[in-house]
Amino acid sequence: MEIVYVYTKKREEFGRQCNFADRVAESLVDIPVDDTLKDQFIVRNPCESAIQCAPEMSEHEVNTERFETMSRGINHVEGGWPKDVNAAEVEQTLRYRKKVEKDEVYIQAIQQLGSVMEHTIKQNNAVDIYEEYFDDVIEDGCVEPPSAKTINVFRDPNEIKRTATNISWYPDNAQKLAVAYSVLEFQRSSPGMCMDSYIWDVESPNKPDMALKPISPLVCIEYNPKDPHCLVGGQYNGQLAFWDTRKGSQPIEVSAISASHSDPLYKVIFLTSKTGTECFTTSTDGQVLWWDIRKMAEPTETLILDITKKGKPTLGGISLEYESTMPTKFMVGTEQGTILSCNRKAKSPADRIVASFSGHYGPVYALQRNPFFPKNFLTVGDWTARVWSEDLRDSSIMWTKFHNSYLTDGCWSPVRPAVFFTSRMDGCLDVWDYMFKQNDPTLSLQVCDEALNCLRIQEGGSLMACGSHSGNVTLLELSESLSQQQRNEKASLTQIFERETKREKILESRYREMKLKERAKSQQEEKNPEDDEENPEELVAEAEKNFWFTVEQEKAGIEKKEREAEK
Repeated sequence: MEIVYVYTKKREEFGRQCNFADRVAESLVDIPVDDTLKDQFIVRNPCESAIQCAPEMSEHEVNTERFETMSRGINHVEGGWPKDVNAAEVEQTLRYRKKVEKDEVYIQAIQQLGSVMEHTIKQNNAVDIYEEYFDDVIEDGCVEPPSAKTINVFRDPNEIKRTATNISWYPDNAQKLAVAYSVLEFQRSSPGMCMDSYIWDVESPNKPDMALKPISPLVCIEYNPKDPHCLVGGQYNGQLAFWDTRKGSQPIEVSAISASHSDPLYKVIFLTSKTGTECFTTSTDGQVLWWDIRKMAEPTETLILDITKKGKPTLGGISLEYESTMPTKFMVGTEQGTILSCNRKAKSPADRIVASFSGHYGPVYALQRNPFFPKNFLTVGDWTARVWSEDLRDSSIMWTKFHNSYLTDGCWSPVRPAVFFTSRMDGCLDVWDYMFKQNDPTLSLQVCDEALNCLRIQEGGSLMACGSHSGNVTLLELSESLSQQQRNEKASLTQIFERETKREKILESRYREMKLKERAKSQQEEKNPEDDEENPEELVAEAEKNFWFTVEQEKAGIEKKEREAEK
């Protein structure tokens, strides 16, 4: 059977009709003969020409416009009621429910569904779909090599690029992060530079979720851990500003300029309190100020960073550290390279500075206690990162090698006690894992080709945000080996910290003995200059011998305890 399909189309849809007509031929172009071209003619015999069988193709690149997305919310209300019943009136809804419950059709439907529901419940109780069959099996730890991958990059939307000076994660989850933008170089800011800072949604890097509009560029920013809608920011002019994201981009309240810092406000931290509204700040003007964001006309307390106890600022604050388990204690990292341990509830203002630790040749840009071992804290400054113990003030117990580029920031991992991170001026992010190796970083990642200025890790330990000099914030996802605690990691790190602390104590005591001996010798030489001097190499060898003897004794004791526990 032949299948025929006829296409029909109206004549008017073909366009204008073509009309043809006869006309007399005429010459349009006349090219006269040129005899000079004849002399230039060259006979080419044979004539060869190369051809390509494959079609010629060219590659072109085009950058399309960025597609901007925007999140919208919708409010669902209770529905399904008849038009004559107002769902907001309790009496009307109760009356309608009683009417429906007395209906015979409703009763029959419930009785029929009851048997089906009973069968389903019994079937569900018979098999536990959430049962863990291998819950008692102990994992040997993740064998995946340490790595990190870039998820998103949040770029400063302004034409004049600024430095991302500080980052703060949203308290409830890893959904948002607030970034403070500023130009910290003195007198380098342009007249038309934007002063806004932004809150970004981690899944929407094209457009900021919200803009914060301060009076002066923000140097630091911090979310309130008890109220995720509230956050405070330290400004370049020294003032402290407070925002409520539910009330818009403008600050709710700003501290008085006369009662604020006279230098840029470099760090702000919320305190653990009943109200959740107290915080404290520091600046290079040599002051630590305590604030209540409900009333920011003046600070509630003031501390002058003066180790000479003369009442005048001698040190400038750059970084702060506060541990909620020790509410009266806090630490301050200074631009002179000194770390101050302070007590807020001291008997007198002069006694608030309890101890000082000296070990850096430049400003201490990062200062943080280990989340699992609060007596040990990390500092980042000059070309090294150092781990300290509160029991030793003269020297750190562990430190990294001196890098070729300056270190800018650092922090501990919130889930792995032996892991910390450092950022460098050459754009590298270093991950240090003391369970793997101590002399070199476990992972070095080239995040960008410019300086990394700040970094902040999320509470879950799997996401890391790094801010660069031109305002780009790179969001990294860490591998499971860096975001999950390993077996016996805490106990092993305890032994490492105790061993290094004892080693430093032995060396410190031996150093003091050597100084006393040298002082006694110098006095004796003044009386009897003919006596021979003691060899310092022998003193060092003797100190090492005593140290390793102590270590072997402790190892033997630990092995003995383990054998007794096995029996």
